[in-house]
Amino acid sequence: MPTLSRADDSLLGRWWWSVDRWTLGAIGVLIGFGYILVLAASPAVAERIGTSRDTFILKQVLFLALAGLIVFGVSLLSPRQIKRLAIVGCLIALALTAATMFIGVEIKGARRWISLPGLSVQPSEFLKPCFAVVAAWLLSESKKSPRFPGMIAAFVVFGMIVLLLKSQPDIGMLAVVTVVFLAQLYIAGLPLVFVWVAIGMLGGASVMAYTIFPHVRSRVTRFWDGTGDNYQVNTALEAFGNGGLLGRGPGEGHVKDILPDAHADFVYAVAGEEFGMLICVVILAVFAFIVLRGLLKLLREHDMFIVLSCTGLVTGFGLQAFVNMASTLKLIPTKGMTLPFISYGGSSAIAVALGMGMLLALTRRRGRDELT
Repeated sequence: MPTLSRADDSLLGRWWWSVDRWTLGAIGVLIGFGYILVLAASPAVAERIGTSRDTFILKQVLFLALAGLIVFGVSLLSPRQIKRLAIVGCLIALALTAATMFIGVEIKGARRWISLPGLSVQPSEFLKPCFAVVAAWLLSESKKSPRFPGMIAAFVVFGMIVLLLKSQPDIGMLAVVTVVFLAQLYIAGLPLVFVWVAIGMLGGASVMAYTIFPHVRSRVTRFWDGTGDNYQVNTALEAFGNGGLLGRGPGEGHVKDILPDAHADFVYAVAGEEFGMLICVVILAVFAFIVLRGLLKLLREHDMFIVLSCTGLVTGFGLQAFVNMASTLKLIPTKGMTLPFISYGGSSAIAVALGMGMLLALTRRRGRDELT
């Protein structure tokens, strides 16, 4: 691919010389870490639950391969096509998320998944990237045409998402979507005082969640007093200590033999024990690079739709990574949120790939004649 000439006018040639290859390479690095860590963590988990050692490996190889294809395929699209894809995707995700209330599989007291042959799908994962782009479109259109009720429509869609995620319940996902929406509102010109009011309301909603939902109250209480499920976090912290600077070596870790979610929520601890603090810092740096580069590229962008879309996409991506790593390091209460491209999970990998493909598509260098 690097041998493509700048004079190549084919679709692939135009894509290669216009896409952000640094961000594309960073995404490839994360997918590579995903392959390595699923090989390290999943066989022990599979044996513990009585299934084949290769079950999770084969599935995740397929998921990550599909994720890579989605990143590439979506990044080929124009901004107008991204907009249409997001609208359709948001409608489908809303419908399927609502359907989980009736046909969803209940796991650990929550109905978030729809069971399909060979896998379970979490439709709400796809709301994050699709809603970010849809909200950006509505807010940008309201800026262009004051008569267009884009702001009201964005709040209506957000309200629907709030009701659905509260009903499942999925407070962590709701928090991420809310922060993404607040970031977009601020960039769209919402006065700072209203942002602070919204943050205050978010704090009040957190208190209500603590009061209303027993599982939220249980997690927060155990986080503060160091009991219960904190065993998993304490075990993860011990794994980081055992790994030291350079790690114990591939396959030599023990945390994967103990924690039930070592291949998913606590995969960062597996990386710390087997490959050491240096690799953990590298993983953190790659996530930070993608987020910062995505935001910095917007400094030269004048299209409000692209600015708002990319702000939402990188905010959601970075926040998801932060929540996973911070909960593993006992900086915040545990939350079942995957580490993008690295944790095991089909819905997560594909949804994150969709979002990153949209980011690459929207930040491609384009001629003035290319309409958004």
